[in-house]
Amino acid sequence: MNSAIAVMRRELKSYFLTPVAYVFIVIFLILSNTFTFYLGSFYERGQADLMPFFNFHPWLYLFLVPALSMRLWAEERKSGSIELLMTLPIGLWQAVVGKYLAAWIFTAVALALTFPMWITVNYLGDPDNGVIFAAYLGSLLMAGGFLAVGSCISAATKNQVIAFILSVVACFVLLLAGFSMVLDLFSGWAPQTLVDTVASLSFLTHFESISKGVIDMRDLVYFTLLIGVMLYANAIVLELKKAD
Repeated sequence: MNSAIAVMRRELKSYFLTPVAYVFIVIFLILSNTFTFYLGSFYERGQADLMPFFNFHPWLYLFLVPALSMRLWAEERKSGSIELLMTLPIGLWQAVVGKYLAAWIFTAVALALTFPMWITVNYLGDPDNGVIFAAYLGSLLMAGGFLAVGSCISAATKNQVIAFILSVVACFVLLLAGFSMVLDLFSGWAPQTLVDTVASLSFLTHFESISKGVIDMRDLVYFTLLIGVMLYANAIVLELKKAD
């Protein structure tokens, strides 16, 4: 893992050498607070919890995380720096994990900077902090799932705009996989087992379960397997695209 950690440090440092990191963090903080107080009616509800805050995270991640992940590999392939990266004494898998961890840690930093919301709700009332902690964990896992999907798609193209659009579409389908607008596409011809499998892939279903304070092993396994499978697919795509 030493090589993967070295790649992670290199990538994480590069985020803060450009305005991209600061723009992402500022936009995330502004939008999350705006949605919480205005659309979520944080004060008007009169309840000491952060449900209005976390309810909008899936939709924020739907656009902000693909904007972050689109540059992971598409930029490397377009500039040709991926060839330099592959000449280093590291394996392909280590490069994939290192770049992914850097993006995930950066997202975790942005999420951690929302701590004033946690302080505010404790000042105003007596919330269940265990539930809030679980919701933060679920939000971080969901962001990790979005990043893994976006990273894999970014490896398949040299165009960041295409990577962004395809990532948004893929994540949108995964978000709503458990809802009728997606299930109706399968219910007419697919066996019930396949329909149930598609329904179980919903990001929202697993996130909502954790955000309510119920840390079910099935939800943790879902996000872990999703991230692992997408990173494995990421490595395969890069291997196939070496000649491009």
